Amino acid sequence: MAAARRRRRSAKAPVTPTPTPTTRRALYLPLALTLGLLTLSLLPRVQVNLRLAWSFWGASGALLIWQTVLFLRLRGASVGRSLESVLRPQHYVQAMVQVAVFAYWGWYWRPVYDFAVLLAAQLVFAYVFDMLLTWSRREKYVLGFGPFPIIFSINLFLWFRDDWFYLQFLMIAVGFLGKEFVRWHREGRNVHIFNPSAFALGLFSLVLITTGTTHLTWGQDIASTLTLAPLIYLYLFLLGLVVMYFFSITLIAGSAAVVLFVLSALYASLTGVPYFLDSDIPAAVFLGLHLLITDPSTSPRTPPGKLLFGALYGAGVFGLYMILGAAGAPTFYDKLLAVPLLNLSVRGIDSLVQIARESPALARLRIEWAPLTSNLAHMAAWIVFFGAMTAMGKTDGKHTGDSLPFWEQACAHDRANACSRLIQLETTYCGDNSAWACNELGVHFRRGVAVAPDSELARGYLARACEIRFQAACVNLLDPDGLNRSDPRPLDLRLLLREAGQNLMEMSEPGLYARACHHDWAFACSR
Repeated sequence: MAAARRRRRSAKAPVTPTPTPTTRRALYLPLALTLGLLTLSLLPRVQVNLRLAWSFWGASGALLIWQTVLFLRLRGASVGRSLESVLRPQHYVQAMVQVAVFAYWGWYWRPVYDFAVLLAAQLVFAYVFDMLLTWSRREKYVLGFGPFPIIFSINLFLWFRDDWFYLQFLMIAVGFLGKEFVRWHREGRNVHIFNPSAFALGLFSLVLITTGTTHLTWGQDIASTLTLAPLIYLYLFLLGLVVMYFFSITLIAGSAAVVLFVLSALYASLTGVPYFLDSDIPAAVFLGLHLLITDPSTSPRTPPGKLLFGALYGAGVFGLYMILGAAGAPTFYDKLLAVPLLNLSVRGIDSLVQIARESPALARLRIEWAPLTSNLAHMAAWIVFFGAMTAMGKTDGKHTGDSLPFWEQACAHDRANACSRLIQLETTYCGDNSAWACNELGVHFRRGVAVAPDSELARGYLARACEIRFQAACVNLLDPDGLNRSDPRPLDLRLLLREAGQNLMEMSEPGLYARACHHDWAFACSR
């Protein structure tokens, strides 16, 4: 009798499984986060700018529509959606290091702290977007710290201004879309090609350069304000050691730094002027070679591959800086444009390494001594190299390019790019209200020596210097042919001697003149 009942039950049509309570609860998480994003839009930091608030509301509305469509699609489906929690060290360790950069940098450049609410909003948006994108294509979403290093990495290099902040959300979406759809087979696995943050940064950098809309971002400010934090190179170096220890990326960062340093030194020896304006490796590039190119998922895994990958990054940044400068584009994009190109080269680098391993001729040159191939040995070599750079004054502290008299002499001797860099520096300092720099610019444009003559620009700069009560500029304004120049005043020196860091408003005048003498201002040495 029991056997007959079992046979009758087996003859019935199979029962369609229904979504479990767990599945329905999982769908509430992106809804809760979206409501959290809407709540953030009510904060004063957002409400002070209506266009910024609309960026929040537009992003939240798009996410809510997506969730509604997904819920309706899954309501009658036999396969539900689920969450699985996995905490990967490469995500949370890197995120902690990035937070440490924000914390230190923001202490000396307060817009970083003011940006904290917008950074939190991007994180919320990233989690919701990633969940919905994943659940639109498959059943399981892996919940962890994955979005943290992506969002932090993007924001260490590029922010859109408040009026255009919806583009920041779009940039994040592009990064996650690239991770999901732009993939290839590598080492027998289907993996994403690009570092998600680098993909978004590189693509948006190209658009901003092409359209001439860099002014919509804080990109230039971000690249230049890292040096406001004292000993920033040492700080980034110490944080980098943490990443190097846990993820064995020393060869990538180290080889990139070595190539940049060698190429910069070679350029300086040939031309007599630094390649980069005021450093051998700009601080933002130094940050990038630690926290932008070192994603283990999109870089080579073999020691030779890592060496070549890092060396190509160093050479790429060096070349792009020249190309961007020649094209009249902002040069800070150099470190961003190089990374997607390198990600595309990974399989080629892997193939080259494999060919080298199989070559009998190259096999004879292979070093098999284990200590030399360990990450700790690589870290030791990197520590020695950074120590040597520091001892030579190539990291924190005074650099050749920090001296305006150096650039004046280099321009007078018609050295490569010296005049354009002199004008660039004086324009920056004039913008900071250095009357001396404004008067110098007025004289340059009136004489037409370092730049093409422009009487209108000359008069504008001289008028600005006169307004700040620089006597020589006022005399030049009264005399249409006036070319009067004068030594910088103490207030000017407090700006001109800051070495791309904080101004020197608290420094005593004797100390100020001693510093000016050290920076080749001859008039200051007698004081």
